[in-house]
Amino acid sequence: MLQIENLTRRFGAATAVDRVSIHVARPTMIGIIGASGAGKSTLLRMLNRLETPTSGRITFDGRDVTALKGRQVRGWHADCAMIFQQFNLVPRLDVVSNVLHGTLYRTGTLRALTAMWPEADIRHAIEILARLGIHEHAAKRAEALSGGQQQRVAIARALMQDPKILLADEPIASLDPMNAQAVMEALRSIHDEDGRTVICNLHTLDTARRYCDRVIGMKQGRVVFDGTPEQLTTGVARDIYGAGADFSEEATSTEIRETPAAVTAIREAKAAV
Repeated sequence: MLQIENLTRRFGAATAVDRVSIHVARPTMIGIIGASGAGKSTLLRMLNRLETPTSGRITFDGRDVTALKGRQVRGWHADCAMIFQQFNLVPRLDVVSNVLHGTLYRTGTLRALTAMWPEADIRHAIEILARLGIHEHAAKRAEALSGGQQQRVAIARALMQDPKILLADEPIASLDPMNAQAVMEALRSIHDEDGRTVICNLHTLDTARRYCDRVIGMKQGRVVFDGTPEQLTTGVARDIYGAGADFSEEATSTEIRETPAAVTAIREAKAAV
């Protein structure tokens, strides 16, 4: 399915990603962890082809992603959607229009300029928003929503592309624990219900263990751990982060004791769709 072989990215004399090899044989939810500067974001940007590898190879279902040029790269962007920490929405546009921008990879930018969206696409956008528990905000400006709601709009926009792979670069880094859980529940449901591969860069160990089937640890551009959540012990985490005996997971925890209203809203909305 997805094969990454000896992938390397250098910026001048600095090596951000160093000979990384990862094989994904079936749709999986993968969490990538590591300290700032470990190469996590650069790796995801190369998978999406926002960055060009210095060397190495990415293949997906037999297609050489690293060899794609021009329009072919644009087509790959549709198949491999990206969600960013800062949402990248158009603040003054309404929510449903932001979601509809996910169709531009196949329709072109002229449609966004004219705002002449097909009725079928509008209905589909609202269905996706309902699935994520935020359809009641469809007519509001994106800037009027909370951070957690905006991130779910960004997820909805990615789903409008109907991608085979969903990449999320620190999707909960700027969110409070309640909204963080709502976003991670949404990403997990996309994997479970749609059978899509989801790869997330994460900064909290409890999140990686709770939501991911596989965890990859990076340090100084290299993969230093690749295993199950159960294998991600505190000792392993210390090695990944280069931390001492005083390393505490609780300082980065996003766990809250009770099910948040935002997560409940998503579950109720999904049941109603």
